[in-house]
Amino acid sequence: MASTLETCHPPSWYLPPADVTPGLLRRSDRRSFCEWKGHAVYWHLAVGDELLRDVAWSYPEPTPAFALLRDHVAFYAGSLDRCTVDGGQVRPQPGGFYGEWITFDLAGPFKGVPGSMGW
Repeated sequence: MASTLETCHPPSWYLPPADVTPGLLRRSDRRSFCEWKGHAVYWHLAVGDELLRDVAWSYPEPTPAFALLRDHVAFYAGSLDRCTVDGGQVRPQPGGFYGEWITFDLAGPFKGVPGSMGW
């Protein structure tokens, strides 16, 4: 597992492909670009008969500085029923844009709260 830290953000957790059950992720048409990590692709998650749309992302060809993230998958905590790190439940970072996870040992302020766009 790898994590990344960005200014005013809690960490994003990236899982290696081997830690994601095969067949649960379906490629989305959604794409985005990060000036540091490169082009991201998004994933839907199949849970039984339900398809949770755009709940994860990955970097198939990250920039050299973020090569360790290649094909690792990060999930939006707010899209899932429960996410944990070391046994502690996480809270999603505020705002619909961000996918970082807030653990019990982190203190903000974090981007995503009202008025934080210009930080």
